[in-house]
Amino acid sequence: MSQLKSAPSSPSRRSFLRTSAVGGAFMLGMSAEGVLAAAANTAAGADFTPNAFIRIGRDGRVTLISKQPEIGQGIKTSLPMVIAEQLEVDWKDVRVVQGDLDPALYGPQGAGGSTSTPNNYENFHRLGAAARMMLVQAAANTWSVPVSECAAAKGAVVHGQSKRRLAYGALVEAASKLPVPDAKSVVLKDPSTYKLLGTRIGGVDNAAIVSGKPLFGIDVRLPGMLYAVYAKCPVFGGKPVKANLDAIKDMPGVKDAFIVEGTSNLNGLRPGVAIVATSTWAALRARRELQVTWDEGEGANHSWADFTAQAQAASKKAGAATVRKDGDVPGALGKAAKVVEAAYSYPFISHASMEPQNCTAWFKEDGALELWAPTQNPGSGQALVTSTFGIPKEKILLHIIRSGGGFGRRLSSDFIVEATAIAKRVAAPVKLTWTREDDLQHDHFRPGGFHFLRGGVDAAGKAVAWHNHFVTFANRVEREGKSVLQPGSGGNLSSDEFPGRWLDNCLFEQTMLETRVPMGPWRAPGSCVFSWVLHSFIDELAHAGGRDPLEFRLELLGSKDLVPASFERGQPYDVKRMRNVLVEVAQRAGWGKKSFPRGQGQGIAFHFSHRGYVAQVAEVTVSREGKLKVDRIVVAADVGSQIVNLSGAENQVEGSVIDGLSTLMFPELNIENGRIVQSNFHDYGLLRMPDTPTRIETHFIKTDNPVTGLGEPALPPLAPAVCNAIFAATGKRVRQLPLSKTDLSWS
Repeated sequence: MSQLKSAPSSPSRRSFLRTSAVGGAFMLGMSAEGVLAAAANTAAGADFTPNAFIRIGRDGRVTLISKQPEIGQGIKTSLPMVIAEQLEVDWKDVRVVQGDLDPALYGPQGAGGSTSTPNNYENFHRLGAAARMMLVQAAANTWSVPVSECAAAKGAVVHGQSKRRLAYGALVEAASKLPVPDAKSVVLKDPSTYKLLGTRIGGVDNAAIVSGKPLFGIDVRLPGMLYAVYAKCPVFGGKPVKANLDAIKDMPGVKDAFIVEGTSNLNGLRPGVAIVATSTWAALRARRELQVTWDEGEGANHSWADFTAQAQAASKKAGAATVRKDGDVPGALGKAAKVVEAAYSYPFISHASMEPQNCTAWFKEDGALELWAPTQNPGSGQALVTSTFGIPKEKILLHIIRSGGGFGRRLSSDFIVEATAIAKRVAAPVKLTWTREDDLQHDHFRPGGFHFLRGGVDAAGKAVAWHNHFVTFANRVEREGKSVLQPGSGGNLSSDEFPGRWLDNCLFEQTMLETRVPMGPWRAPGSCVFSWVLHSFIDELAHAGGRDPLEFRLELLGSKDLVPASFERGQPYDVKRMRNVLVEVAQRAGWGKKSFPRGQGQGIAFHFSHRGYVAQVAEVTVSREGKLKVDRIVVAADVGSQIVNLSGAENQVEGSVIDGLSTLMFPELNIENGRIVQSNFHDYGLLRMPDTPTRIETHFIKTDNPVTGLGEPALPPLAPAVCNAIFAATGKRVRQLPLSKTDLSWS
């Protein structure tokens, strides 16, 4: 396998300072952080580099830098497309290169929360437009004609009257001598003239992926590289006391074996035993012979059965914290024509990305550290290395390597500090590779949860009251010298969660169960499970009131176009956009126009997540024996004014549907004696091809709103739509995940 090569080095500090001064107004106008560098290169024979993201050679070849981590969401293709659109270049002439971590040059570099597109979209338009304007000006100067008579098209500038044409490559030297335009003077193309945005473009790495070329962190190879594995206590928070290190060191290919004391941070460098060898196979073979005496700590008392019992006990009391309280919920429930009570629960689950965690680290003699990491959050990884080992940030060079899936897992940086700890003992580059078992059992899990709900409808079937007591999990952490409980990522029930703000009588309560289980963000944190609970229970209330589920939801949303946030950092809710996607998806799916026999049915759900408004209709068939087949999923999404890459957008929606269905149906992690019971894909189920929906239909509604990311918004509505369809088909409610826990058979 060939060696992975790093991205071209960033512009020198001297070049950056010199050219930032030239384009400082543009730089500061481009970004609130003031870090998007404008860098005109005037060196003789050099390429045209109007800013840190664009390089045009004398041969006309265009190189664009992708600063965000690529984890399969397509950002390495879509954001450069934005620059290319404004730059007026032919996509076939574009080469995209992944940039290293350099926030001073590129600005924030992370991939999470569907933020990459909305946080960079406008800036990237201006980057491309500024470069285009410089090239057009250079051509106008060359021809001694007014710039207004010239226009850019397909990598060249054309003079309208004379039809003269100069390719970008021929304008490199002249354009490099021009000042970078001020941000206020940058002229953007009219969206009606876009040629690239909104079309279907294949991923820039697709050819390399399908041909098996090295792209991912696990593919990294360096001269003289060694290979490592890292064994941690199966009980979270445990640590090694002693191990048969001498015997391991004597094994073939083993170079070293040692205990790493680690830290108390469950999401950082956990204590363990490292084995370094001349190959991954030699390291894994030695690990099989490793014998460790563990101090398991207090986490050994954890079990899912005990957590369930604690949650049941908590449900019989008032919540430990009141998250939202409007009106008189007990009084409204007492007057309701019908009251529905239900308990929903879901387990801890893993991210199960196809590429296990890995990182290559090289600790140099001068104290510098070089890292090759498939990470979603390189800045956080660098910061964790600094706080853990005291290595200054300026001594850390981090190469962002394509990830084989992330889903939030690679927002954590434990594998990076583990590799660093090992590299500090090894006088060579060393690649740490987790096994599938490591990845499954030492994940930073999506927290499990329990929701105890009561809701009421009046005689007309209108919702009048809602009470949700949410029991969730929290880790004890030190914060500002105090020991506090911190809920797992996505484990906080926001006061603005639907239907808060919509009902006069609404009560949200929350109780936290302390655990040593490490938790982290999982695709669409919070929304991925709250949507299933809330929109399934809304369906229960609709049926209790004898109402059509779509009509009931539209009535619940109400007639206001915008509902403001109820706290300072909350997000306003554009009700009009949600009503529109609900109506759209219903029309596309033929809601209410079909007659389904017993065993078949339709379900509907919606959710606002990560700035996106999405509604889905599911059609299912359930056999008498209880086997589920999802026949059709119809999706309507409003993610703003422009779809950047239609192919990538459809991929994200369809992937969200499949991921959401997989998570609904199969995965579950059981905890016994502080250990994760499941170990690999043989006992941790994921969706297989025969279980995927027969049809997935995606419909985008363009609106005059800022462009939104798509990695997460389409996942949350899937589970409730399918479960509501199951109820329509069988009369059975799914209140426990995974779906395999529910007997769906009917007669």
